[in-house]
Amino acid sequence: MIPVLTITGCDNTGGSGLQLDIRVITGMGCHALTAATCIVMQDVVNFPSRIIRQQIESVVGECHPSAVKVGLVRTPEAVGVIADAIAGIRRIVVAPGIMASNNVQLVDDETVDAIRRRLVPMASLLVLRQVEAEKILDVKIATDQDMVAAAQAFIAMGASYVMIRGGRITEGRVTALLLGSDTKQFFSSYNIDGWKQHGVGGALSTAVATRLGMGDDVPAAVSNAHEFIHSSIVYSVKGDGKLLRPADIYNAFMNQLSNNYHKAHDVAFYAGRLCITPRYLSQITDKIVGKSPKQIIADYLMNEARRYLETTRFTVQEIADKLGFSSQALFCKFFRNQSNTSPTEYRNRQVS
Repeated sequence: MIPVLTITGCDNTGGSGLQLDIRVITGMGCHALTAATCIVMQDVVNFPSRIIRQQIESVVGECHPSAVKVGLVRTPEAVGVIADAIAGIRRIVVAPGIMASNNVQLVDDETVDAIRRRLVPMASLLVLRQVEAEKILDVKIATDQDMVAAAQAFIAMGASYVMIRGGRITEGRVTALLLGSDTKQFFSSYNIDGWKQHGVGGALSTAVATRLGMGDDVPAAVSNAHEFIHSSIVYSVKGDGKLLRPADIYNAFMNQLSNNYHKAHDVAFYAGRLCITPRYLSQITDKIVGKSPKQIIADYLMNEARRYLETTRFTVQEIADKLGFSSQALFCKFFRNQSNTSPTEYRNRQVS
């Protein structure tokens, strides 16, 4: 299996950090290599920089990782030894986790400066939350153009591609931007609560590094990682007690949907993939999220349709083809039934 290295902190709850990264890398079919920078308990205990260096050098020298993700690093000394130790690796995703999900700063300003000077220029992809970009650049991001300007500033520092995520520029949606010399793409999701879950951002950056290790270029890695995280975490649910098995089936359904929405829209197809009846699948989705499988499929298709209409120049016919509709007319009828507007009218409203 392709080796992928993650360098970040340990979260003993398993909800983020090395523990979650291992699950993401192995879940995508690669071999997880690790180097711990700290342990997150009631307080955060930092590892000495020499211990971090020894961990990285041992796995790099023996296993030759195809890609590396650098996450939470809490001292300038640790930043320096990491930058030196991974200098020979071609595919590097830097997602430093400067701010926690509640916007508490996790590292001091001296470390932030070291990240800017040493790690940002090495990044094949730099992944930052909007508040982290604001912190490093000392600017306020309030518009889409502000996001573009911030990403351009990081590219000027040496990063090949930049993803700024977590913006709430459009009401009711969470926004992300991917910018590179050949790419400027906005992503948005209506599932704000899903993307705000603890550990989702770190898991996304790890998934991108994994896809880079598998041979994707950066835009393809981001797209494929986004689909994986969407199905396995963002739209995933946790079950306990009597709901554990239904939650497992629901998550498997969402995974099947993310892989097959472009060719299969009928409930029977997904029930068959799960080896259950459509009626039982309906009972499960109603119990877990209060929706029918048909509505879940429709919601997924609408999210993808809106994304294409908002962020690409594909024609309506091309979007209909990509979403698995047999004709443009059927796609337009579906879209109007779901949103009381046509795809063209929806796109025009985004531009105006």
